[in-house]
Amino acid sequence: MTLAATRIMLAGVVVALLASVGCATVQPWERGTLAKPVMAIEDPAHETAQKLRTYSAKEGGAAATGVGGGGCGCN
Repeated sequence: MTLAATRIMLAGVVVALLASVGCATVQPWERGTLAKPVMAIEDPAHETAQKLRTYSAKEGGAAATGVGGGGCGCN
């Protein structure tokens, strides 16, 4: 084997080991804790909408999507 092939194989083994570490079995009594809203990765839709409204008011643009305006009313 060449040095490059050895390095690629070693990198593949390291990636496989790191990927297998992230897997875990969840017990039935732990599922209730993981199902709580605070454990969600994304915010609920109503919170996202409120944040967008607040951001657009602070930025002074239409829905804070890059449409002009500085919030001073001079446009």
